[in-house]
Amino acid sequence: MLKDEQIVWAIRQMEDDVGPVGPSLDSRTPFQYLISVILSAQATDVSVNKVTPILFAKYPEPKDLMNADVEDVEQIIKSVGLFHNKARNIIKTAGVVHTKLNDIVPETRKGIMELPGAGRKTANVVLSDVFQQPTFAVDTHVSAISKRLHFVDQKANTLQVEKKIVSVMPPEELHQAHHTMIEYGRKYSMKLDPAKETNQLIIKCDKLNAENEKD
Repeated sequence: MLKDEQIVWAIRQMEDDVGPVGPSLDSRTPFQYLISVILSAQATDVSVNKVTPILFAKYPEPKDLMNADVEDVEQIIKSVGLFHNKARNIIKTAGVVHTKLNDIVPETRKGIMELPGAGRKTANVVLSDVFQQPTFAVDTHVSAISKRLHFVDQKANTLQVEKKIVSVMPPEELHQAHHTMIEYGRKYSMKLDPAKETNQLIIKCDKLNAENEKD
């Protein structure tokens, strides 16, 4: 496993590699961003961005979406995975936001996680991207990188990955670290045989891990 300062170094190396990156979901309001993040579960941001302009043109506000016909919403978002469940969830979430929260998206993890279809990852993304809070969301790219580069144990779950990154990175760098790692995971495979690996950062982290295990 890498030491804390080595993890910080590795993430900053990734930042140098991919350059400045930020959120890739399109939306105009905190509510629309929340809906976009819920739709992005087990789907690509590109696929979500193809359907949300149509969805939000027809149902821009919580009140509009809560009164939507579920089959119409399904038809709009059908190219996104799990669209049956997601259609029901975003309609229910719109209802909660409008009737119970006065159209205001919660600014706490607990508050967001109480909404239908919104888990811890969704909450962390919204809190970081919309409300500039020092949270860190773990997706498949972040998890794969964290394991391949020896930030965490191979059997670590998403919460363990999150806690590790949050414990080592300065709070003000968490937002950038999240988007950097996603972009890095899109750019490089974490599944190559170590003997065939050409990525110099991965090779270096393998060496650091081997050295640390000797200590």
